[in-house]
Amino acid sequence: MASRLRRRPGSCGLRPAAAPAQAPASSRAFPPSGTWPSADPAALGFDKAKLDEAVAFALANENQNTKDLAVDIPNSFRAEAPYNNLLGPTQPRAGANGVVIRRGRVAARWGDVDRADMTFSVTKTFLSTVVGLAYDRKLIRDVTDRVAASMPPGVDLFSSPHNAKITWEFLLRQTSDWSGTLWDKPDWADRPPRGQTPEQWEKRALVEPGTVYEYNDTRVNVLSLATLHLMKQPLPEILKASIMDPIGASTSWHWEAYSNAWVTIDGRKMPSVPGGGHHGGGMFINAWDLARFGYLFLNHGRWNGKQLISEKWIGMARTPGPANATYGYMNWFLNTDRKPFPAAPASAVTFQGNGQNIVYVDWENDVVIVMRWVGGGTRTVNDLIGKVLGAVKPN
Repeated sequence: MASRLRRRPGSCGLRPAAAPAQAPASSRAFPPSGTWPSADPAALGFDKAKLDEAVAFALANENQNTKDLAVDIPNSFRAEAPYNNLLGPTQPRAGANGVVIRRGRVAARWGDVDRADMTFSVTKTFLSTVVGLAYDRKLIRDVTDRVAASMPPGVDLFSSPHNAKITWEFLLRQTSDWSGTLWDKPDWADRPPRGQTPEQWEKRALVEPGTVYEYNDTRVNVLSLATLHLMKQPLPEILKASIMDPIGASTSWHWEAYSNAWVTIDGRKMPSVPGGGHHGGGMFINAWDLARFGYLFLNHGRWNGKQLISEKWIGMARTPGPANATYGYMNWFLNTDRKPFPAAPASAVTFQGNGQNIVYVDWENDVVIVMRWVGGGTRTVNDLIGKVLGAVKPN
């Protein structure tokens, strides 16, 4: 689902679509750890026959690529050869699976929802959430601050005149144009222009940081490493203590680093985890835990009366940037003007990963959908969303 859009900024003046008022989070249903109660679809406002049709559609539109991701990943990025080699772990994946949550209850499920599979770029949403925690803890004063100012002596990620201009916001919006090599992966080898040679890739023209949106995993991993230096603790540990344990996630999820992505901070050797599975690694997680993560944001960052991440941060993440009207902060894909997903409200968001792995969050319909290993591209995802929402009975 990763976009390769390159768009010059204008004065878009866009704001996140206002989400309808919901019942107070303190009065809403939150699933206990280890289980998520179901309810009859009719009691949740669904036409059961139509919801069953949506589930059948999901199962019929499974990704048909090999389930051996050690083979599928390099093949998917074969245009990047010789830089498409794996650096992190992989595992064979499950088939199509997913869940539909409405009003805090399970309305439908399909496939192997218990398997902790790679989730590719949905990992980026976990990464930006940890950055949000750093912001909430005032370790980042303002996202418009230059990242270089927060780096300890000897860290030269942002020492060049070009990279020194990069702010936290530019990294979060994928507009940084950071230039360099990290973990043996040059920025210019990520999704290079078609029809060019690696020698031509390396000679690419730099653009002013903040002006062009370009989906680039090397730069995502720069954000991860910069955040690690800032917080001085492995990001999976922070995520576990501050988000995943409080929302009752399982113990099966794990966030894996590349074999060469380790640094020593304050005398402790730590992994610098990637923001996806482009070269292996990233977040391995099951559908239930992805649903809990989406449900946290459906409830504006609150879980069982406790604010885990600020509404201010979520509002910032949902605000489109000037270079891409359908992208907020890292892996918050927006449905601005209903262009990406016409079947969904403009206020809905998706967290998207290759494969396709999708977490759909819809405040207007009080719905979270997790859909995994969907084939057929964006159109199929839109059709699946449309079938689920089409099953919602009019009030």
